[in-house]
Amino acid sequence: MDIRLLLLALGVIGAMVAAVASRLGFPGFNKIAQIFLALVLLPVLCRFHRKLYIICKMLPRDLRLIYRAIKSELEMKVLSRKNMSVTKAFLKRVERYPNKTCFIVQDQVWSNYDVNKYANQIASVFQKAGYVKGDAVALMMPSRAEYAAIWLGLAKLGVVTALINTNLRLQSLIHCLRIAEVKSIIYVEEYTSAIDDIKDSIHGIARYKLYNKPGASEDGVHNLNELLSEASTKEPVVKEEIGYRDKLIYIYTSGTTGLPKVVIVPHSRFLLTVLPYNLMGLNSKDILYNPNPLYHTAGGMLGIGFALLKGIPTVLRSKFSVTSYWTDCIKHKCTAAQYVGEMCRYLLNAPPRPTDSAHCLRIMFGNGMRPQIWSDFVKRFKVGRITEFYGSSEGNANILNVDGQTGAVGFLPLIIPRSLHPVTIIRINSETYEPVRNAKGFCIRADINEPGMCIGLIKEGNASREFTGYLDKEASKKKIIENVFVKGDKAFLTSDILIQDEYGYVYFKDRVGDSFRWKGENVATAEVEGVLSNIAGYRDATVYGVEVPGMEGRAGMAAIVDPENLLDLKALGEGLEKALPAYARPIFLRIVKEIEMTGTYKLKKLDLQREGFDPNKIKDEMYFLAGNKYIEITPELYQEIISGSRKF
Repeated sequence: MDIRLLLLALGVIGAMVAAVASRLGFPGFNKIAQIFLALVLLPVLCRFHRKLYIICKMLPRDLRLIYRAIKSELEMKVLSRKNMSVTKAFLKRVERYPNKTCFIVQDQVWSNYDVNKYANQIASVFQKAGYVKGDAVALMMPSRAEYAAIWLGLAKLGVVTALINTNLRLQSLIHCLRIAEVKSIIYVEEYTSAIDDIKDSIHGIARYKLYNKPGASEDGVHNLNELLSEASTKEPVVKEEIGYRDKLIYIYTSGTTGLPKVVIVPHSRFLLTVLPYNLMGLNSKDILYNPNPLYHTAGGMLGIGFALLKGIPTVLRSKFSVTSYWTDCIKHKCTAAQYVGEMCRYLLNAPPRPTDSAHCLRIMFGNGMRPQIWSDFVKRFKVGRITEFYGSSEGNANILNVDGQTGAVGFLPLIIPRSLHPVTIIRINSETYEPVRNAKGFCIRADINEPGMCIGLIKEGNASREFTGYLDKEASKKKIIENVFVKGDKAFLTSDILIQDEYGYVYFKDRVGDSFRWKGENVATAEVEGVLSNIAGYRDATVYGVEVPGMEGRAGMAAIVDPENLLDLKALGEGLEKALPAYARPIFLRIVKEIEMTGTYKLKKLDLQREGFDPNKIKDEMYFLAGNKYIEITPELYQEIISGSRKF
């Protein structure tokens, strides 16, 4: 039994005995009941004194989170009851604060009224073109105020906007347009060549283009500038109401291990912006710096959502820049800023400047901050609090590190029994990654400090706990596990390995498929990448497992970006020997000029893993770990390794 439930039961029994004794006129018995209760609790206190100490120590943190979570939950219930949509919520803000700043792009300021006016013009254009609720339109545009206004305008008609990764080209781009079944694509002049390259493969998809100069025209392309200049700025009148449960936008998975999948984002899920807003303690007086791509959840939902729904003026930047990050924050007097992926490592790797700590940021939030650089980052840039969060575009297993615990992606309140947490970590088979089940066929919660898979229990009708899934129903089914803790319940599988410590803090270990087994041990690539990058001077580095003939498991291999050949291999070998156990040190090393990235600054590794370490096929310099030294892999050494004559 959970200690909290045990103490509660004993407390209730003691109180009942005391109350009955007083009622029956036995005051002396009241004393006996108190002594009895103390004697019963004494062994419990002795046995669980550390747990009780930790629960009490974390109580302020937990109560603060629970209070803010309840506040958010109540707010979401009101929105659900009113059948609120994002468009309705924003219109209310426009009516109340028409002149308040919504977006800042370079030196251009967009008020709530400006955004809504542009959105109405978009709605007018596409309503005249015959678009109705349920249709889909793709949007390919860098981060700017028009981006949000476009999908907001389409949403007023019930048209779903597919947010296209601006880095996609050819087959990947065609794939994303086809699977979303879009009727048209809106794009800017910068992406003309990307669209022209595939125009013969997307017959039937209309093209709407925003030109940089007036008067431009092309065959088969609608000039959106001209259409907007003639469009109405009034609120559109629609036959079907757009409500809480309707689809709003499509966001695509990153595609690090294959072609992207379409994630369905209804209005209810976008409105969940209220949850992190409350949990992080943000307010409408804050000014947010958002250099993230707007086709991504962090930038396009959180960053944009805080502006549209909560009135936080948001500074947008078309592309993340190391040299401009702090100067932008200083210029616009930002009090909050976002990051994603490897941004923080790039900032830390830049030469020190006076602007490093001249900002007034009280909070930075995002996901992808490596634990290995966390303390150095805070110390150098003097950021008040780092709030790392864990979650995914489609998932319901979302947690937040609201108190800045170094390295944690969030925490689970200790005051609430683990059995009641909707987000939990379950035990898995270390080789197959399948959930381990007990004799009754139910999953088993991982112990404290035991790595396991994070899951989110599904509850239909609750925006924070439901799983809306992908357009591909089969792909959605693969992410759901049934009969988790009781018969008939369901949960979303994150495919991420997390670990919880005794204080309730949760730490990211690795992604299923990224981990590999070597020398009988599981190696978490994310941890090795963090250590490796630090020793190598914060260079881009990705770690993966490669097969070696005759060897069980996969040997660790790392690709490090070093275009100028400045990497000190001797120092690297010695550093890894001190920092990592023998089984976790990369056996093979590949020096590359660059590593392909997703649009959200995540390093891709699948192609590197497939290529392995054959010097006859790979032109990059490669090295083998002999002791604590890296030696070059020659064709002769390669033969020794694959023949088994070279022992390691």
